[in-house]
Amino acid sequence: MSREGLFGPGSLSWRIDREVVVLGGGSCALLMQIAHPAVAAAVAQHSTFREDPFGRLRRTLTSSFDVIFGTAGQAQRSIDRVNAIHRSVHGTIPETGEAYSALEPRALLWVHATLVDTALRVYDRFVSPLSAADAEAYYRECRPVACVFGVPEEAIPVSLSAMRDWMRGAIASGEVRVTPTARQLAPSILYPSRIPPRFVWDVAHLVSVSTLPAELRRQFGLPWSPARERALDRAAAVSRRLLPLLPRPLRYVPQARRADRRVAV
Repeated sequence: MSREGLFGPGSLSWRIDREVVVLGGGSCALLMQIAHPAVAAAVAQHSTFREDPFGRLRRTLTSSFDVIFGTAGQAQRSIDRVNAIHRSVHGTIPETGEAYSALEPRALLWVHATLVDTALRVYDRFVSPLSAADAEAYYRECRPVACVFGVPEEAIPVSLSAMRDWMRGAIASGEVRVTPTARQLAPSILYPSRIPPRFVWDVAHLVSVSTLPAELRRQFGLPWSPARERALDRAAAVSRRLLPLLPRPLRYVPQARRADRRVAV
């Protein structure tokens, strides 16, 4: 059990999160996260995101993959490290003057929900269509992860559809909205370096921008059109056909391949 970690090779989490293509939705999840005013304030005031976006992304991915693909010990150490950081993160939202804490349950739940929702949407569109049962199973697997990061169990929506209803409601009510702080952070996500040129980054983010909720896309000022949507539909169809032909080193993240080798011993 310790060798398999929190999930194991038969889980939907290993099946979905091993796909490199799913990482293509990473900037969608990050943009959605900073659309929560408390998260945007915390990132701006307590991280090196703007100065070192690649370093922060690397640390975030390392922690996430340790929880998903690591041994039980690796997962627990990663959880403890993140929770320790969160305990020291608090401050004031500049746009409202409200106090925030990284331990605030609704903000933590929003971050968790963005990761789950984005992974499911990208996998379903660009890897392979998911049955409702499999999508729900993935959601159930991820619920305990929200708990270990500080979300009370009773605060977590009971189903995937309930979670997505909650997310839509948070955006519609303005609880989640793009603040000036979020707009200042967005270029670090979309254009983290001067090389390659911006148009290359724009292409790289098409999967994410297509996955972003339309209202948040509008608030961030990210252009979209029916023509781009049709182009992404064609790209998704090509992706679904080609992925089964790719060798494992090109298709799956290294942490997943190492986990497969570990449990095979």
